[in-house]
Amino acid sequence: MSDRIESPRLQELDPARTAEFWTEVAEQGTPMVEPAPDGDVWLTFLYRSREPVSDVSVFGGPAGWDPPANLMQHLAGTDVWYLTFRVRSDLRCTYRLAVDDVGSTAAKAEDWTERTAHWFADPLNPATFVYPEDEETGSHETVISLASLPDAPAQPWLVPGADGGELVQYRHRSEILGNERRIWVYTPAGYTPDADPLPLLVLFDGDTVLGPMPMPTILDNLIEADRVPPMIAVLVDSLTQEVRNRELPCGAPFLEYLTDELLPWVRERYRITTDPARTIVAGQSHGGQAAAFAALRRPDLFGNVISQSGSFWWSPDGEDEHEWLTRQYAEAEPRRVRFWLEAGLQEVGQTPGRGPSILVANRHLRTLLRSKGYEVQYSEFNGGHDRACWRGSIADALIALS
Repeated sequence: MSDRIESPRLQELDPARTAEFWTEVAEQGTPMVEPAPDGDVWLTFLYRSREPVSDVSVFGGPAGWDPPANLMQHLAGTDVWYLTFRVRSDLRCTYRLAVDDVGSTAAKAEDWTERTAHWFADPLNPATFVYPEDEETGSHETVISLASLPDAPAQPWLVPGADGGELVQYRHRSEILGNERRIWVYTPAGYTPDADPLPLLVLFDGDTVLGPMPMPTILDNLIEADRVPPMIAVLVDSLTQEVRNRELPCGAPFLEYLTDELLPWVRERYRITTDPARTIVAGQSHGGQAAAFAALRRPDLFGNVISQSGSFWWSPDGEDEHEWLTRQYAEAEPRRVRFWLEAGLQEVGQTPGRGPSILVANRHLRTLLRSKGYEVQYSEFNGGHDRACWRGSIADALIALS
């Protein structure tokens, strides 16, 4: 790690005037953003250490997740800890901080909840991204910090205000999977049971409607603005992380549940289309991979795929070669399926099993699909594996495929 101070403001900071510096920072908020050459910006994460500490870490955003790249430096003679990156001005990211993390018991923990228990939101950043408490899964509210730089894409569809549709929660039992889960069904404003069949959106990780991705609000706004037609959305809970990791990655049993149990159950209760061209299946990460798998196996039901940062690096246990689903598409006859694929420019880290990064794997799939004649709209955003990015661009995807 370089000892050079890149931030112009920190370069000129007089240690005797540190209190004034923190007053300015409190008024402006963190992280600190300053012009850099060629239209970039210096992005500086800050922490005020009122007591002696051994280390301060940033988790998320351009800092990543591992030392030494995510370790702040101490500005000699001050209570200032800092970490600066040169980034494009359209970056959006979430992050948390931790003090005395290196060498801690938590740093060695394999359980994610234990690993992150002492991470905290940036106390000087008023912008937050909240994962609310979920009694069903036993998860507590988690508040993380949000950084949206000046040229980050607008997210105009997230603010409530349009005529509201209705969101109803059900419990649905699967004999195929041997479990029960929550299902949320969204119907647009003015929906009646005798209406003509409406387009259908099936979205995985449906529990995100509880906060991180407010799909009812997004759909209300898009429909009112006439950017998408009135549609019904079926949002499918993923239960626990262990169940999610087992069911979603190209899971034939999960797809069978979806097609043979869940959708027939929904059709008994709601007027939804049977036309694959008016049906969208969508998800993020393993959910995006599951959406693409569903369209490969059942194009008679799913004619449109939204994959946000899909985990296309994945292959089944025991496979030596990565990108299993991309190879399945390469070997199969083309389907009548349209795609919206996107990945983050920050998603360049090594994936489990030392496969290609999410960004590289998505570029591979994009190129393969286009070479086989599929209609593919492909986008790269300046961010990471982050719902703070996905919640904005899913509206663009719905507009594109509707």
